Amino acid sequence: MNKIIVISAINFTSGGPLSILKDCLNELSINYANEFKVIALVNKKSLLKINNIEFIEFPLSKKSWFFRLFYEYIYFWFFSIKVKPNYWLSLHDITPNVRCHKQFVYCHNPAPFNKVKIKDFFLSPKVYLFTNFYKFLYKINIRKNNYVIVQQDWIRKAFNKAWNLNNILVAYPDINTKTNCNLRTYINSSKKNNINFFYPSFPRPFKNFEIICEAYASMPDYYRKRSKVYLTINKNLNKYSKKIVENFENTKGINFVGILNRSEVFDYYNNSDCLIFPSKLETWGLPITEFKPTKKPILLAKEPYAIETLGNYEKVAFFNSNNSEKLKKLMMSFIDGSIVYQGNSAVKVEEPFTEGWQMLFDKILQA
Repeated sequence: MNKIIVISAINFTSGGPLSILKDCLNELSINYANEFKVIALVNKKSLLKINNIEFIEFPLSKKSWFFRLFYEYIYFWFFSIKVKPNYWLSLHDITPNVRCHKQFVYCHNPAPFNKVKIKDFFLSPKVYLFTNFYKFLYKINIRKNNYVIVQQDWIRKAFNKAWNLNNILVAYPDINTKTNCNLRTYINSSKKNNINFFYPSFPRPFKNFEIICEAYASMPDYYRKRSKVYLTINKNLNKYSKKIVENFENTKGINFVGILNRSEVFDYYNNSDCLIFPSKLETWGLPITEFKPTKKPILLAKEPYAIETLGNYEKVAFFNSNNSEKLKKLMMSFIDGSIVYQGNSAVKVEEPFTEGWQMLFDKILQA
């Protein structure tokens, strides 16, 4: 009789989290289904068309936190007794009450390490409360896991500091950056009349969109006439984005293009001369990885996640994520072709460490 693996992801329905789930299950379907019976606990079966996987739906899990916590801490206990899984991998941060041979949790949400302030409550009360609530949720049952899986070494260090754990595995994602678009060759900005800066992200206070707007708006007219900024927000998304748009919608050259699909984002990568990534907190920083194959310049917040995500790269200049004046100077020097790049080197990550789903499963299924 095949051993049983349970993959729990009952709150994943869209975006990056759903992509994580699909990649995880595809790996199991292709390379492990002959040896293991794979049971996936999901929100909607219709979101996933993958062979060799048994799906069980939990559509109420996103209705309220009551249902989510009921499933994690009560229902899954009885479910695990009935199913008798050998391995249980929770893909969304919470360590459930389950009975199994080996248990793992994949922590991809950086919320507990977000340094929120009282002013953030008024811009995004949900994010403020969620940040403090998640610190509590992460802690529950965390020592029951054989491995606590995180995406970067800086998060491992943060977990060690917070909970004194010695079983944290750093698992770099295997990110597919292929696109149907041809990558545009970098052109020296001093030879161009119109420079395009781009920042794709969803608006949350720690995403730090305002620093780009402040930097651009304070540049002399000469530089603003030679450049444009494209930001993936509009005033209808949330209070945070509404405030930014209202403050800068009359600044000529700042373009609020709203949420883009993946294909549109890659079109902007190809039509941009420089990526600006000022976010103060990420578990990975996907646009950084996606933009690297263009070999175009990147202006990057000097934060631990950003340095680790970028790896080896020459055309990068760093700025303090709270210093719009420094960013302004970098943007101006890029426009006139005088920018000096600092370059970046890959972070050396100690064991336990994996890259990609196959390497991760080879590791944890031997734990």
